[in-house]
Amino acid sequence: MSDTLTLTEAQIHALAFDFLRFHGLAADQAQAMAQVLTQAQRDGGLSHGLQRLPGTLDTMSHPAFNRDAVPVITQVTPAVNCADAGFGFSILASMSGLDPLIDSARKLGLAMLAVNNGFHSTALWPVVERIAEQGLVGLSMNPTRDWVAPAGGTRPVLGTNPIAFAWPRPGRAPYVFDFATTAASRADIALHRQQGKPVPEGWGLDAEGRDTTDPAAVLAGAMLPFGGHKGSAIATMIELLSGPFIGDRTSAASARFDQGHDAAPCHGELILALDPALLASPDDIAAAEATLDAITDQGARLPGARRHAIRAQNLRDGIPVDRALYDRIRGMMKSEG
Repeated sequence: MSDTLTLTEAQIHALAFDFLRFHGLAADQAQAMAQVLTQAQRDGGLSHGLQRLPGTLDTMSHPAFNRDAVPVITQVTPAVNCADAGFGFSILASMSGLDPLIDSARKLGLAMLAVNNGFHSTALWPVVERIAEQGLVGLSMNPTRDWVAPAGGTRPVLGTNPIAFAWPRPGRAPYVFDFATTAASRADIALHRQQGKPVPEGWGLDAEGRDTTDPAAVLAGAMLPFGGHKGSAIATMIELLSGPFIGDRTSAASARFDQGHDAAPCHGELILALDPALLASPDDIAAAEATLDAITDQGARLPGARRHAIRAQNLRDGIPVDRALYDRIRGMMKSEG
């Protein structure tokens, strides 16, 4: 028997949606989570795909989590919108706030969406890609939990603090990147632990602040930023802009809020949308395309290109899913007794 199943996009979505509904999550919340987990699985982002589904139970068990949360969208100024997730999963609030964000950006040239009080456990790129599909530039960032030591330090202060960017391309898939400001994402380190593989040097420290390649020791100690002091500075910027700037938790405050429940981090997310037509002429847009083409024409890969290639292949041939993970998810939907 093969270790891998091949499913359609609709089958994966149904699996995720049914799992979340079985465990009491409201339909709108389940739909938003299932959609983004399916997109990640479809595009080869396994650490943010179905692998995340069992862990949603830890999050939904947090005493502050609201399984029936309905996001509240508020326009603060013509350019600034807020989406209060109401202590549900943040992805529903992010998606619910996109239409007002896009409308504001089209009217004013640039706009901001602050997502507050959400449990965040999904990739950022689906949100910014949707913005770019509307002809706008998208930027998103968030803190997480204080798992990361600053460059030169030994104690966790910062979060993994991912950032995602999307640039619209006429007649082509958007240019999109999404990465943590650590040497690797926490999900990737957890995947190494699950597979019994060491992590590369430079990914993290143990609890005593010593270099280690043991993924379990890194998860119990401190992760490290990419690029030394440069990655540390970018992570700090994200910490400030998507925490205090939007009236939400820092990574350290998010850790305190968890109170040992091992839920997904509860924090804010900053999403920006900008209209390239505000200042750029058609010639400027053409120059942007020439820059991106100059990268690929010499054999270099644009970030996001692999994801788009995997998406096309999986939509054609079916989406691979680890059989053990599939069986585990199905087994967690069996009624007791």
